[in-house]
Amino acid sequence: MSKKPNIRFKGFSDDWEQRKLGEVCSRVQGNDGRMDLPTLTISAANGWMNQEDRFSGNIAGKEQKNYTLLHKGELSYNHGNSKLAKYGTVFSLQSYKEALVPRVYHSFKVEEGSPDFLEYYFATKLPDRELGKLISSGARMDGLLNIGYNEFMGIQMLFPSVEEQKQISNYFRDLDHLITLHQRKCDKLKELKKHMLKKMFPKNNEKFPEYRFDGFTDPWEQRKLGELVSFSKGSGYSKGDLKGNGTPIILYGRLYTKYETVISEVDTYVDEKPGSVHSIGGEVIVPGSGETAEDISIASVVEKPGILLGGDLNVITPPDNINSAFLAISISNGKPHSDMAKMAQGKSVVHLHNSDLAKIDFPYPTHEEQCEISEYFSNIDRLITLHRRKYFSLFIIS
Repeated sequence: MSKKPNIRFKGFSDDWEQRKLGEVCSRVQGNDGRMDLPTLTISAANGWMNQEDRFSGNIAGKEQKNYTLLHKGELSYNHGNSKLAKYGTVFSLQSYKEALVPRVYHSFKVEEGSPDFLEYYFATKLPDRELGKLISSGARMDGLLNIGYNEFMGIQMLFPSVEEQKQISNYFRDLDHLITLHQRKCDKLKELKKHMLKKMFPKNNEKFPEYRFDGFTDPWEQRKLGELVSFSKGSGYSKGDLKGNGTPIILYGRLYTKYETVISEVDTYVDEKPGSVHSIGGEVIVPGSGETAEDISIASVVEKPGILLGGDLNVITPPDNINSAFLAISISNGKPHSDMAKMAQGKSVVHLHNSDLAKIDFPYPTHEEQCEISEYFSNIDRLITLHRRKYFSLFIIS
């Protein structure tokens, strides 16, 4: 087994040293009787969480008197099995100076080296092979893997010098901060969008929104969508048809997971079949099937021509006086959204047809105001996409 990583910081060239975890760590046990400290639990996805936040209350009960007092920089191994962490997870306490944690966790502190380095080392899943050797087949105790503290401390790991440990842990801690920053910005922008959508569209049976851009005072009109637009359908492709390259295509399932209001880039491809349906640019697409009525009541604009439109897509072509992005925003968030959700039919899978869409009441202002509204929300979507991409790029790096 190689004892040197492929990528290293400048100035480090020595082999990493193989040692037992217990040679560099010591056990943390007991508490000093203070029961007013934060009571934490480990989530495989989110790390340390206050029980008040995760469970809407303290679930320790009488067992809290036996909890372990953990100080900042000390670690715990939650040897519970989960989909995200087959052999459990290790986290270093960072957000609190002191906290009480379940006694069933194997809690410890680093005597030589960086606690952050150990957390990131376990996050790589490299120790899983060692941990897997310790588990008797099928053996569980209250949902926990039957790995005792001494066994856990006996696993073999590779350690660089303390200085290299610090360099590595500082690098990944900085990445974590950037990831959190972009996630928070993304969340705030989504909240802003949600708030403004409520304010910039009229409430039911009203003709004036609460917020408007300067210069717009006319009442909004309302007509059935079928009186304004034309409808068509995409052509039959499925996920099984996807290729690494070929003709770009939009499948209905990606409307839930991938795209914002305006689709400007497509990264799925197929070998084109005869009779396929291509975009001309500016169409509004609505999924024809989904798991819930809320899921299905969304829409996006296909910005570019020449994109294949897959099966189970309802395709709407608006006239010149209806802005495509405004229509998509209305369908996804305004009165048409709630009307569509009521019309969606089915149990395990719900369906929405063009004939249903045609009956929807569609409130709209002048074309000029539509353009102002759609540009405002498109800018928010672009910022959300920017921070989401930065988030995922940093997440992949880490």
